[in-house]
Amino acid sequence: MAKENSFDIVSKTDYAEVTNAINQTTKEVSQRFDFKGSKANVEMQGKDLVLTAEDYTKLRNMNDIFQGKLLKRGISLKALEYEKVEAAAGGTVRQAVKIQQGIPIDKAKEVVKFIKDAKLKVQASIQGETVRVSGKDRDTLQETIAALKATDFGIDMTFDNYRSN
Repeated sequence: MAKENSFDIVSKTDYAEVTNAINQTTKEVSQRFDFKGSKANVEMQGKDLVLTAEDYTKLRNMNDIFQGKLLKRGISLKALEYEKVEAAAGGTVRQAVKIQQGIPIDKAKEVVKFIKDAKLKVQASIQGETVRVSGKDRDTLQETIAALKATDFGIDMTFDNYRSN
C-alpha cells in the first residue's frame, strides 16, 4: 500500500494574543499626549472587536497602534475584516472588526481550485473550515505549500497537521 502524506490549511486566531494586544493598545493610548482626555477605546464584544474614538483621525491612529501590537504578537492583519466606520453616540465614531476564525467556504473553494489548476499531483478537499491536501510525495506537498504562500488569497492561512504515514 502506498504511503499517503497530508497537511491542513487552516486559519486560527489566538484570542489570548488579541486580548493582550488590546490591553497594550489601551495602555499606550492612555499615555500618549495626542489622546489625552480622549474617549478612544478598543474592546472585545463576543468574538469581534469594536474600535471607538472621537474622530476619524484618532480612530485611524489608534488602529495603527493596535495593528502594530498585533503584528508584534504574531497575529496576521489578514485575519481582521474591517467594517464601515459609523457615527456613534456622543459625537464619536465606531468601527466594528470581525476576527477571522476558519476559512470561509468561498475562499476554501478558491484555494482548492488554485491547487487543481497548478497541476500538482495532490488532492485537495474542503473539510469544514479547513482544507486538507494529500499526496504520495512529501516534496510535492512542500511545492504546494510554497505555491500557496506565494499567492495572496486575502485570508490568513497557516499550514499544520503535517502527516507522513
